[in-house]
Amino acid sequence: MRTLYCGDVRSAHIDQTITINGWVHRRRDHGGVIFLDVRDREGLVQVVFDQDDPEQFAIADRVRSEYVIEIEGRVRARSENTVNKEMATGEIEIYGLKINVVNSAKTPPFPLDEYSDVGEDVRLKFRYMDLRRPEMQQKLMLRSKITGAIRRYLEDQGFLDIETPILTKATPEGARDYLVPSRTHEHSFFALPQSPQLFKQLLMVSGFDRYYQIAKCFRDEDLRADRQPEFTQIDIETSFMNEDEIMSITEGMIKQLFKNVLDVDLGEMPHMPFSEAIEKYGVDKPDMRIPLEMVTVSDLMGEVEFKVFSGPAKDPKGRVAAMKVPSGNDKLTRKQIDDYTKFVGIYGAKGLAYIKVNDKSNLEEGLQSPIVKFLPVDVRAAILERVGAENGDLIFFGADKAKIVNESLGALRNKLGEDLNLYTCEWAPLWVVDFPMFEENGDGELTALHHPFTAPSCSPEELKANPEAALSRAYDMILNGVELGGGSIRIHEESMQQTVFEVLGIGPEEQEEKFGFLLGALRYGAPTHGGLAFGLDRLVMLMTGAQSIREVIAFPKTQTAACVMTDAPGEATEEALKDLHIRLRQKPKVES
Repeated sequence: MRTLYCGDVRSAHIDQTITINGWVHRRRDHGGVIFLDVRDREGLVQVVFDQDDPEQFAIADRVRSEYVIEIEGRVRARSENTVNKEMATGEIEIYGLKINVVNSAKTPPFPLDEYSDVGEDVRLKFRYMDLRRPEMQQKLMLRSKITGAIRRYLEDQGFLDIETPILTKATPEGARDYLVPSRTHEHSFFALPQSPQLFKQLLMVSGFDRYYQIAKCFRDEDLRADRQPEFTQIDIETSFMNEDEIMSITEGMIKQLFKNVLDVDLGEMPHMPFSEAIEKYGVDKPDMRIPLEMVTVSDLMGEVEFKVFSGPAKDPKGRVAAMKVPSGNDKLTRKQIDDYTKFVGIYGAKGLAYIKVNDKSNLEEGLQSPIVKFLPVDVRAAILERVGAENGDLIFFGADKAKIVNESLGALRNKLGEDLNLYTCEWAPLWVVDFPMFEENGDGELTALHHPFTAPSCSPEELKANPEAALSRAYDMILNGVELGGGSIRIHEESMQQTVFEVLGIGPEEQEEKFGFLLGALRYGAPTHGGLAFGLDRLVMLMTGAQSIREVIAFPKTQTAACVMTDAPGEATEEALKDLHIRLRQKPKVES
């Protein structure tokens, strides 16, 4: 029976006889002496077998990479010239007395070390092997440490861990639901929850004034590096607190988490209105490590001859914005500028105008750009003054519908920050607040920016009179350009909830059909309440330095929402479909 993990053996155990279990990470034969690096979740330790015991030496000679073994041996100090300072166990080794092969192993599909460059598709197909790699084990162990710290903090603050249903009813939360057909209710479907939103609000109505749950959530949507069809949410809800109090208690949780797990002091978390974030950074989750800002210059461009600028400048829904890159003349080549022009095209931008500031005192010949000739001298001077340009700077411009300008220049800002390593610090947290209550969809209709249960900052009468101008009592925590979590004060009065539904075009009949249980609960004494949900996968991704949340989920899906290891999703049998009252349409025949 194991007495120590491999990675826990230290100098304090010298002369002790111990038993370890693990996998053979590496085997080296030095002619009469065999060295085995044995690995478990805590790390590596070196084991030495010599020919003093021919039987045990012969067994050690037969083992190969990834064999599962049990070893009994005596801990001894390494000689001074063989100490490995790169290993936590590098000052000792185990002299093998007995070895037992628990299981042999085929040659691994890829090397299990940090030096191997293996395609993600292969890693996901053999995920059980990929998870043996020390790098992956460390990430998942840190994830466990993070969830444990979160639970302790919230329980110390009086929060109760309460589970909510997985099989529920579809609710409008911005993405498609995963539907589950009901066998016992013919032609009816459950939905997997996009979040526990309504249930946690009902818990507040029930008097459980501090709730939390580390909850599985499901969204049937297109995937990105930071999205999965099933993901984990740190879900929090509380009664009788305003937004400042909720932000304070959850900010304390994140700060304590970073301090205890990474020994990082996140410092102050400033508050920034949504309007300022969009105006200066183009996005509602700005990366504050990057010292670049967008500046509106629409008022300067309305009368210029260059219609690319004057058109959007005169359009009420348009915007012309500039972004200065300090010393950009030296940092960026023409090819790089051309590449950035293609990059912003991804976001709908038709081009990327620029001005190189060679000599700001010479407005006739000191500015280099294809567009300078279209700009009067006084406009050139005003642009340089507004962006605070100095000699050697490069100024990029965006001109189009405001949404396109914001998204394209906002994305360019992040890319410049990464490409030019403009980061001024390692961690930059902030709260974004004062979000609009609604936004227009592509058809000109209003949709809830967060969800329709978010409380507005106005009365029902004011909301109904001017919904486009209404602000919500919502707040998002941002870290390094990533939305860690978002929440809001919820609607606790029936009249306000009905008004929001009305603005969204949800009539009384549909309200009762879809949300009758919620409206009913609000009629029976609902307290003021609010909450916040953090994306656990994103949080762990940031804290481990991973590039994708797939790196911090044990068994993630691919970009197409498939599991290549289990071949899920799979087909159902005719008998199973019959039980569920489902008949599949035949696939169209492909003409040869």
